[in-house]
Formats: sequence, C-alpha cells, structure tokens
Amino acid sequence: MAGRRTHSGKRLVGVLDIGTSKIATLICEVEGANLRVLGLGHQRSRGLVSGAVTDPAEAESAIRAAVAQAEREAGLRLEAVYVAITCGRISSRVFSAHAEIRPAGVTEVDIARVQDGARVYAERDGRSLLHMTRLAYRLDGEFAGADPTGMAAARLTADLHAVTADEGALRNVIHVVERSYLSVAGLVAAPYASALAVTTGDERRLGVTVVDLGSGTTSWATFGAGNFENCGALATGGHHLTFDIAQNLRTSLAEAERIKALYGSIVNAKSDVSDRFSYSVASEGEDGVFQMTRAQLTECIRPRIECLLQLVAEKLPSESFGRQVVLTGGGSQLVGLVAFASTVLAAPVRLGRPQPLTGSATGADNPAFAAAVGLVLAAPETEEQSPGARQQSQGYLTRVGRWIGGAL
Repeated sequence: MAGRRTHSGKRLVGVLDIGTSKIATLICEVEGANLRVLGLGHQRSRGLVSGAVTDPAEAESAIRAAVAQAEREAGLRLEAVYVAITCGRISSRVFSAHAEIRPAGVTEVDIARVQDGARVYAERDGRSLLHMTRLAYRLDGEFAGADPTGMAAARLTADLHAVTADEGALRNVIHVVERSYLSVAGLVAAPYASALAVTTGDERRLGVTVVDLGSGTTSWATFGAGNFENCGALATGGHHLTFDIAQNLRTSLAEAERIKALYGSIVNAKSDVSDRFSYSVASEGEDGVFQMTRAQLTECIRPRIECLLQLVAEKLPSESFGRQVVLTGGGSQLVGLVAFASTVLAAPVRLGRPQPLTGSATGADNPAFAAAVGLVLAAPETEEQSPGARQQSQGYLTRVGRWIGGAL
C-alpha cells in the first residue's frame, strides 16, 4: 500500500521519514487536500547519522518498529512507502537543456529528447535525480507557454531545476527499507516535503524559504512564482547544540538534552541573570549537583544557532533574500528563535506547523513531523506513478529518474 485507492476513491498513502533522532511512519487517507491520519509510529533512530545509514541492522530494527507501530494503529499492513531523504549531500542546480527542432514544429519526441538529456546531465558524477522541475520553455530564446507542442522553432530550450543526491547514500537507504519488507514507492527530498507541509500556495507563489532544523541536519527549500527553485542540507543540527551544552557544562548528552528542552532559549529575560537551574556533571571524581543561570545557558546556545543560520544564508540564492522565511523541524521550537532568526536573516520569519490533521490524536501537526506530513502531500496522485511491486535498488533508481523527468 502506497498511493492505492479505497472503494470510496480515497487514497491510502504510507510514508517513512528517516531522521537522526527519530524514524516516523505515517499512514494517511487522502481526499483532495484533506488528510486523515490512520496510524503514526515513531521510534528513536539507530544506525543513522545525518540521515545516512551507518549500521544497516540497527537502522532496519528501528524502521521495523516504527512501521509496526503505525500498522497496529491503522489496522492495515504497509507494502510500500514514500521515503524522505536528507543524506547524500542533497543539492540543487538550475540549468538549461536544448534540442534542435525540425521544420514541422515541436513534437512530443522533441520534448522527450530534452527531458532525457537533462536527466543524463543531472545524474553525472555518481549523482541520482530526486526532483526535476521545469521552470520555463523557450523557443529560439523567446519564452514560450507551458506546452510548446506544434509551435515552430529551430531550437527548443527547457530551463530546469534539478535536485540530486549521491547514488551510494540513496542505495543504502533503499536497502534498509527493503530489508524491512517494504518497497520504495518514491524518494522525496526532505526539505521539499517539509515546505509543502508548512506553507500555503500563496506563499509559494509570492516567494518563501523554508528552513527545517532537524537533529542531525539543517535543510532548506525555496519557492518563487510557485516554482520549487532551490534546496540543500547541512550535516549539522540540534544534536550538535546538545553536544555544545554537554561540553560546556561537562555533563552527559542525556542531561544536556534535558537542559536544552527545559531551559534552552535564544533570548534573555531580565530574570534569567539570576534564575538558576541544577544539573549533574559527567566527569570522573566530580559527583554532586551544579548550577547555572539561564543567561549563561543562552550564551552557550546563541553562537551555534547564529552560525547555523549564517551558513544557511550563505547557501541561499540571492533572489531569495528578504522573502518570507518559515522555520520548522524539532529545533525550530527553541524559545526566541523566530525573532532572532529574523534579525540574522534580515527577513520576516514565522514558525511553521503542518496543516491540522483529522483522525487519530497523534500529534502529527508538530513541527518535528513536517517532513512526514509533507511526504503525504508530495506523493503522486496516481497508482501508475507509485507502483507497489517490490523494486531492487538499481531498478528503482533507474525508474525514478524517468518518473520525475516525466513531470516536465
């Protein structure tokens, strides 16, 4: 089951978000823009670093547990899933593909030649295609409409945006999913999925940048004029902030995570200078309880967050500056982050939550589940685009390039 339809015409969609801190499985019934949650399973991640597989057996065990939890809640069995991808050095680029046209005018064969050439170009140097978006057609250099078929020209040009990732990293993800007795119906760049979950169509038409602050990765996706224009990911996130706290306070990672969740903030109130909290240290020979003020903790947190936001800003295309920014992901809920990010990014910023969902009271509308909810929205509309039959890694990666290219 992944994209199949019920007798009432509603689609059943199963998705899998494989992250550094958690693995989430979501089973939804989809009717138009309405999503009804049938089952949600989530487990602590194992065998993964920044979304990449490091221990297949551990990753498989965590995936199976998350899937089984969702299946029990939904009362059905998954056969195939759409998978969110953050590993493999996700990157995007805009380029143009050309084809010379015969005097009879542009044909579907000409469009297919442009499409195939673009896919080959995007997948060179060991990269695999995740998304291909047509930004515009041009005929002899002049902009054409959405369908140039039948129009006369000497040269057809397609301006394209391609999102790719390292093929080896994708194969490893597909491998552990298939070891969990599931087939992969589609791979979706996680920042794209998150963006679909937390933005409106109007925002994407006017221009918006979505920054997903995950545990092991920070990713982004930008939209303008309704087009998906850019995305990428950095192998740093909230877990690195936990390391900073643990190192500065000489405490355990578990204690640092607790401190971050309870007292973490990016801005100081007047009372924070004197407001203290207690914690234990992890050093040998140093037993007992230590104290720190909230203001001191903020000074530990702020540099990492500021550096991270600046790194994202450096990666964004120039045309995205000043647009609306939406923060989502588990790390986006840090107190004071929205106002601080607005200053660093010099843009209006808001917190993004997935659209309200009906069905089980699962909490899937939390920013931490943005990618999972967005996967449901990104899933193809037809069964033909989401076959449930098991695919081998080589077959899937070959098929997915053709499937995405077919959207041109």
